[in-house]
Amino acid sequence: MTRCIIRAVLFLFACFELLAFIGGPRQANAAEKEDLTPLLLTLADAPAPFTGSDGRIHLVYELWITNFSSGDASIESVEVLGDGSVLHKMDAAEISRRLQPAGMRQSVEVLPKSSQGLLFIHFNLAQGASVPRQLSHRVTARFAAAPPGHQELTEQGGTISVDARPVLRIGPPLAGENYISADSCCDATRHTRAALPVNGRVWLAQRYAVDWEQLDKDHRIYSGPREKVESYTIFGKPVLAVADATVVLVTEGQPEQTPGKYPTDISLDAADGNSVILDLGEGHYALYAHMQPGSIKVRPNEKVKRGQVLGLVGNTGNSVAPHLHFQLTDGPSSLASNGMPYEVDGFQVTGHTPGTEAFDHAEETGAPLAITAISPPQPVSNGLPLDQLVIAFPATR
Repeated sequence: MTRCIIRAVLFLFACFELLAFIGGPRQANAAEKEDLTPLLLTLADAPAPFTGSDGRIHLVYELWITNFSSGDASIESVEVLGDGSVLHKMDAAEISRRLQPAGMRQSVEVLPKSSQGLLFIHFNLAQGASVPRQLSHRVTARFAAAPPGHQELTEQGGTISVDARPVLRIGPPLAGENYISADSCCDATRHTRAALPVNGRVWLAQRYAVDWEQLDKDHRIYSGPREKVESYTIFGKPVLAVADATVVLVTEGQPEQTPGKYPTDISLDAADGNSVILDLGEGHYALYAHMQPGSIKVRPNEKVKRGQVLGLVGNTGNSVAPHLHFQLTDGPSSLASNGMPYEVDGFQVTGHTPGTEAFDHAEETGAPLAITAISPPQPVSNGLPLDQLVIAFPATR
């Protein structure tokens, strides 16, 4: 019994099972059973289903997992339940690529003792399936420090109602062809997993962000000296309002950065460089970041029309190469807000890249990017451009 008490202090849930064997826990009433739950599952933000450029309905969100024990936990499986039915299953290999301890950007296989992590979840609904009203999660974990026979535990929780509001439909932020949707939804770690603690809570403003770059006729991101902004195909392209909107914030005065390396002296409030935030209405805000110095043509409180030129693509702020960073959020801050999905109402997918690694190599070296062409081009009406696609936007109206 003494050994059991000591082990209870070190590993409460394992000893709870032993105590249940010798007499059972104290219960509030005869009908209610009390169980220790060393894995705590919660969701901070309701998932918002949207249609991707592949025509499928996607759900993207984060499951907070707290290991409230004194032993490391290997998360072996996660099942996503929609209205009680299994919608998606994640095995240990997939979990190890998507589980990040709080404050880290590296994924792990094991959630350390007395710690909390974010499991980044993304899945598609089956063709023709209806959107569930409610999600919950069933998680199985192994605690190596627990006594034999008590090492595997399954918890169910993280129950939340799905965000049923209609997804905002917008116009394109650029015009022309050969644009690359770099680091776009839904598994690009640079944006989708950019959880930041700001003003006392964790936000994911970049959950659906995209970095738009552009290829020339030879499929190069730049041609000429890498350190010159003028070498980049996208540099100087007009940035367009995606809807009739009101200008909320304009940030100016940031110089062009030298391409090829991230600046080391950028403050948090200068990270977006020269930028514009638009109020699109109904709690939706659009951020355009890294524009050219002196190019912004709008001012706070000004009304703008869809397709109106806001400024020119540049390389200001925390940027390694000229590009347009674009995102929608639920607040007028580029950091202290949560990313919201959207659907662009008309564009064409003309190809796709081999992936982020190949794109990064092309951006670093100026080598041609191997593109798999889609012929004829795939027209998309009302879809969010997914990662690493070659996109053609219509000319401005």
